[in-house]
Amino acid sequence: MTPDRIRSHVVVLAALTIAFSAMGLIGAMVTFISIAGGGLISGEMEAIIITSTVGSIIGGFLAFTSLPGLIGGVALLGHRVWARYLVLVLSFLNLLAIPFGTALGIYGIWLLMKSEVGHFFAEAAAARASLRGAP
Repeated sequence: MTPDRIRSHVVVLAALTIAFSAMGLIGAMVTFISIAGGGLISGEMEAIIITSTVGSIIGGFLAFTSLPGLIGGVALLGHRVWARYLVLVLSFLNLLAIPFGTALGIYGIWLLMKSEVGHFFAEAAAARASLRGAP
């Protein structure tokens, strides 16, 4: 695979990872608003406290699990070596999120496990180091 083709695959994977994580963040917000809003609609103080707590916990968990993908996708666009490993781990975890996460996971594993992609990221790191003047 040529470096240009690798670069285009990495950009596609990064964009898909960011989009998938953004959907998770939107889901976290919708979950919080739906659960907490149900308590607010009831008007009962006890229900408001319970639903706000449950909504915060579930929404916070969904947001917390979506943030690594967002961070990894952005770093993958910058060709950071550590982002390759982070997104590879997330790709394995995404296999459980049927059907879209499975497709994204297969694509990420297929791309990031290639030795050419490893060399591509190593060369990008070396180029960044030479620009900073590091040995």
